[in-house]
Amino acid sequence: MDFIYNSLYRLIQLTIKVVLKINGTLTVYGRENIPQKGGVIVASNHISYLDPPLVGSVLPRIATFMARKGLFDVPVLRWMISRAAFPVDRENPKPSSIKDAVKRLKKGEVLVLFPEGRRSETGELQEAKRGVDVIAKMSQAVIVPTLLVGSDKALPSGAKWLKRADISVVFGKPIYYNAPDDSYDPDGQEQDHYGSTIMRAIGELKKEYENRTI
Repeated sequence: MDFIYNSLYRLIQLTIKVVLKINGTLTVYGRENIPQKGGVIVASNHISYLDPPLVGSVLPRIATFMARKGLFDVPVLRWMISRAAFPVDRENPKPSSIKDAVKRLKKGEVLVLFPEGRRSETGELQEAKRGVDVIAKMSQAVIVPTLLVGSDKALPSGAKWLKRADISVVFGKPIYYNAPDDSYDPDGQEQDHYGSTIMRAIGELKKEYENRTI
C-alpha cells in the first residue's frame, strides 16, 4: 500500500507542477534547505487555497498536512485527503490534533502547516496561532520557514479556475531547536516564541525576495 500511495503522491506532485508551469511560471528557491531525513516542520505564509497542493508539489519529500477540519466533512474530499492530512480546528486546536502532529514529527515525517491559521486577505503576514508554538516545543523538530509568492494571483479568493500567474516558493534556512543564536532562546519565557520566530523568518524571506537578494 505504501508503494501505491507514494507512487500516486509523486504522480500528483508532477501533475500539479506541470499545470502551474503551463499556467505561468513556477520557481523554487532553497530546496536544499529541506533536511533529507528526520522530522521537519515546513511553516509557510498562507495567501490562497492553492497553497497546500503548491507546497506539497515542490517538496523533495512526501509530506503530511494539517487541514481545516471542515474539509473532512465533504465525503469525496475526505477520502482523497485522509492519507495525506489530518483535521485541525484552526480557532481552537484540540490536544489530540497537536499530539498527532508531534507524533508524526517524532516518527520523522515532514509536516506542512500554515502558522497564521487562515489565508491573509491582503497578503500581509499575520500573527501565528498558539498551536504552532506548542507543536514546535513538544516535537523539537527542525523548522523550515517558507514564503509563497503569486499563489493568490493564480487562485484569488472567490475564483473557480486558475488564472495565469508567476509563482515562487522560497524555502529558508532551517531553524533548529538548539540553534546557537542569541535571538533564539528555546527556554525563554516569551509566549508563542516559536510562532513569532517563524513569522519573523518568513518576513525576512519576503524582504530578500522583494529586494532580489535570495
